[in-house]
Amino acid sequence: MPKYFYITTYGCQMNVHESEKIAGILSELGFEPCNDINDSDIAVFNTCCIRENAENHAYGNIGMLKKLKEKNKNLIIAVGGCLTQQMGKADVLHKKFPYVDIIFGTHNLGNLKQLILKKQNQKKAVIEIEDSEGKICENERPLRTSYPNAWLNITYGCNNFCSYCIVPYVRGRERSRRSEDIIKEAEELVASGYKEITLLGQNVNSFANGTDDISFPELLNRIAAIDGKFRLRFMTSHPKDFSEELAKAIAASDKICKAVHLPVQSGSNAVLKAMNRKYTAEDYLKKVEILRRYVPDCAITTDLIVGFPNETDEDFEDTLKLVKQVGFASAFTFVYSRREGTVAANMDGQIPEDVSKSRIMKLIELVNSLTREQTVKYAGKSVEILCEDFDKKRGLYLGRDEYGRMAYFPSDKNVIGEFVNVKINSANGVSLTGEKVD
Repeated sequence: MPKYFYITTYGCQMNVHESEKIAGILSELGFEPCNDINDSDIAVFNTCCIRENAENHAYGNIGMLKKLKEKNKNLIIAVGGCLTQQMGKADVLHKKFPYVDIIFGTHNLGNLKQLILKKQNQKKAVIEIEDSEGKICENERPLRTSYPNAWLNITYGCNNFCSYCIVPYVRGRERSRRSEDIIKEAEELVASGYKEITLLGQNVNSFANGTDDISFPELLNRIAAIDGKFRLRFMTSHPKDFSEELAKAIAASDKICKAVHLPVQSGSNAVLKAMNRKYTAEDYLKKVEILRRYVPDCAITTDLIVGFPNETDEDFEDTLKLVKQVGFASAFTFVYSRREGTVAANMDGQIPEDVSKSRIMKLIELVNSLTREQTVKYAGKSVEILCEDFDKKRGLYLGRDEYGRMAYFPSDKNVIGEFVNVKINSANGVSLTGEKVD
């Protein structure tokens, strides 16, 4: 009889790609994916702890598995990811949910196969959390689920230690893969028919920093030189390390998308200093000026946090001012979430919830207005869309242009994975609607 696995993923694209790696490991062990956790023989929770809500959500879902475990004694439940890597959280998880069979951290994902085999041969739970940074494994075979898009890690961990962020503590210090391994994997992806590759890292700009390997801009150049039609994206890009060389690389190739995610977090120098972001608002605007000098039509997106400890009304107004100056294509906006284990968690001056709520609503309104202004400019134009999926409810295919704008369109044949020219008839909010053109 076939054996089935089900993976629940929390968090960002890096976690999504790690779940693809977990799926690859499970496939090697003879498990097949299923769409219902009730049908699974092994259920894996790949957790995130960047924000408290994600952590609580994971705990809630893990708790709901108790009844499923009672019905199926042979079900293996495994929990990994950032949550388990936090100091002491593996023990908490084991005591709170004793029916969890395997607990593993971010640093020992490569050992998951051995952990599963070990659990299959013993009754007691298997708990393995490595304190040191994990090794970079170059023979992984992820079971990819995002065709025609592919995620490709180039770095792991982070050296920046932003005061609000738990990532360096659960992902470890920054480690870069070798450029030749990255380029080889990119070549394999293009040869396999993938049409968009996104390079992943907490800070891709510092790739190979301090080593004799090539720089990140040169890595982009070499991947873009691979034969075939495909798009190349990257995230996340730290402003302090954004260079003129990188802007030139983006401008030099039609394959590198003219879209850059450049998280600013705040427009206030006082808040940026408290966040330990290592740049000022003026520094950030200079980087934007460099980028637009070489790539005038670049779509710049960002992350923004409001309600950081001691943020004043003037600090918040500085953020609104910077958002207007840059004219972001879109932004991910967040209310500051206090995370145990970070420097900011112990700061005085925590902002009242009602103040943060008022600020986030103003910020969202501004960001949405900027997005709408840019979206309406698409009306009547023809754009190249990489078709990614089919929306059954709307009966339309969908995909994005190189700037990241989503478009919906009808087609009498399956065009998923194809580049399609679409004439935009309607531009509303953040999405577009049109029709295919030759």
